[in-house]
Amino acid sequence: MLARATTFAVQGVDAVEVVAEADINSGLPAFTIVGLADVAVQESRERVRSALINSQLEFPLRRITVNLAPADLRKAGPGFDLALAAALLGASGQIPDDRLEGVALCGELGLDGSVRPVRGALAIASAAQGAGVRCLVVPLENEPEATLVEDLPVAGIATLGELVRLLSGGERRAPRKVDAQALLRTIPDDDIDMSQVRGHDGVKRALEVAAAGGHNLLMVGAPGSGKSMLARRLPTILPPLSMNEALESTRIHSVAGLLGDRPLVARRPFRAPHHTISSAGLVGGGPGPSAGEISLAHNGVLFLDELSEFSRPALEALRQPLEEGHVHITRSQRCVRFPARFMLVGATNPCPCGYAGDAHRECSCHPGAVDRYKMKLSGPLLDRVDLLLRVEPPPLGDLPPAHNQQGSEQMRERVAAARLLQTERLAGHAASCNAELGSRMLHSVCTLEKDARPVLVAATGRMGLSMRGHDRVLRVARTIADLCGSREIARPHLTEALGYRDHRRGARVVTAQA
Repeated sequence: MLARATTFAVQGVDAVEVVAEADINSGLPAFTIVGLADVAVQESRERVRSALINSQLEFPLRRITVNLAPADLRKAGPGFDLALAAALLGASGQIPDDRLEGVALCGELGLDGSVRPVRGALAIASAAQGAGVRCLVVPLENEPEATLVEDLPVAGIATLGELVRLLSGGERRAPRKVDAQALLRTIPDDDIDMSQVRGHDGVKRALEVAAAGGHNLLMVGAPGSGKSMLARRLPTILPPLSMNEALESTRIHSVAGLLGDRPLVARRPFRAPHHTISSAGLVGGGPGPSAGEISLAHNGVLFLDELSEFSRPALEALRQPLEEGHVHITRSQRCVRFPARFMLVGATNPCPCGYAGDAHRECSCHPGAVDRYKMKLSGPLLDRVDLLLRVEPPPLGDLPPAHNQQGSEQMRERVAAARLLQTERLAGHAASCNAELGSRMLHSVCTLEKDARPVLVAATGRMGLSMRGHDRVLRVARTIADLCGSREIARPHLTEALGYRDHRRGARVVTAQA
């Protein structure tokens, strides 16, 4: 007897429909799975057998063949267990085979018949909606995540016995739905705020500009100057995630197995990998392949502390994703695409000892060592950074009182107002902020006042800006004008943007003291 059950295989951050065809015939007892299944799928034979027996269901002692179609698509992971068990139950007549029509299933089985959560439930739910299934059956722990997809009936189950009762016409309970909008409106309760940063008014202004336009940022300074402290507070001034952004980030984190007990990524991601990370760990890869840190930071911040200590291949691999906003990873039998639209924030010392150019401590490095240290950051990579800052610790005797410091809430309100202007201006386009402006749109939205144009022309030649650098200056100037509520880019806006970018002076443009 033949029965079919629908399931889905996760490929990158998307899911592809897979049909589990179970055929039971006379012959010596055997259980064979075909269809380009990996080791985890092949091992499901033992999980399914034990789960059926321990759930007081019959395991057919005959010749069983299961095909996972399409046969040329590689299947990986334990998420096919539930569909395999359902197909066997249908083929053996323990559930009506017509009950499987229009039903999609995913889940891992325990030996006792329990149904365990799987990765990528949101991607599977989105694919199920696109396939027009009438019901998606998922593990109970994955139910809130799957219900984020609107107009898709979802049923969460905890055991294989519940699946049999559900498919035999039993009463279906109401799914546990998530109030996504309420989660997005939740105010973070972290004990970090920009008001804790005393002094550094220049850097805080630059962080506000970067947050308002989604620009990349590099801070150079001695150890203990406050670079990491400032970078870790950047997410507190970023605008809240939109619903589409939250779903995109949730899908990535779900596939990576990093959601935990959260049904939704409701805050902008902040990723800070160690400098020993490999290229594959940073941009994605592996035999899977799986998402890297740049994809986990999608719609958020990727903070690379001690930037010059990262390997050269890992840093150079960032260049294309920084331009395109996604990364393609190709392996021998598959090619997957991961989104990677993030703010890059780097922090580095000016030399190996960290005190080159410091006003209070003498650098102990050989001049050649300083040059080699700076050479670790290539010109093409620096060309993709919008704001370059020199961070110096403010004198301890001149620190302003803590209660006089601007907090994250005030800065976030100004950033949100600037982002709202950009959203209205870019409505109907792929870009969502100034940092994403394409070359075609750039010159239509970055209108310069008459006295500002000669300043840009002169600075282009004086600073040796490439065309990419020229465009990035315009984007930053557009953001500064948005923060000021100006329709055109005035000379002061352009001058400030140029001040944030001077590669020849080694990021010594801004002295971030109180």
